[in-house]
Amino acid sequence: MAMRQHQLWLSEEPPQEALQSTQPFCFDTLSFTQWLQFVFIARLHQIIEFQNPLPQRSGIVAIAEENFKGAGFDASSIIRCLFKFDALISDQAKRN
Repeated sequence: MAMRQHQLWLSEEPPQEALQSTQPFCFDTLSFTQWLQFVFIARLHQIIEFQNPLPQRSGIVAIAEENFKGAGFDASSIIRCLFKFDALISDQAKRN
């Protein structure tokens, strides 16, 4: 929802070649928000759907903060969502 509020949620997926990047966060082929939508969130959906374990660590907030610097809008709602995800992962790792 936070990405939709800022009109960052896309209705069309990028070309498959863009999703096949070997660079971290598909930095060479996607914007950060495209990566969030089509790689990060898509992978989380798969993890949940197949009941696979969540990752052991996450540092997505720091990356998001860096990418949203100078974005021209207040990305705090998106960053708050990602902070909640990082906190969830950290809490789970402590329990295991």
